[in-house]
Amino acid sequence: MKQPTICPRFEKAISLLSQRWTALVIYQLLSGPQRFNEIQSSVGISGKVLSERLKDLEHQGVVKREVIPETPVIIEYSLTEKGLSMEPILKAIENWSQAWIEPGSGSAD
Repeated sequence: MKQPTICPRFEKAISLLSQRWTALVIYQLLSGPQRFNEIQSSVGISGKVLSERLKDLEHQGVVKREVIPETPVIIEYSLTEKGLSMEPILKAIENWSQAWIEPGSGSAD
């Protein structure tokens, strides 16, 4: 019997979202543009890892980095159209987690 193959695009999407902290960073940015420190404190991620994730998401076309020329310079991160299109997916995961994941549990049982 032939095994079904996984679509390469689906596999790449799952790989992107399954990187530690990535989905949480995207979820945090659903509420609008934020500065680095806002994201870091909300998500609870180290600065080094957040920087890596933001650069990767920017490279993937999910996040936009905007430099606002003030003194001092302000840098804001926001979701692109591609990033915003993940909202229904992340909201569905949020709804599922509310129904099936116990607070403080380490697994879905």
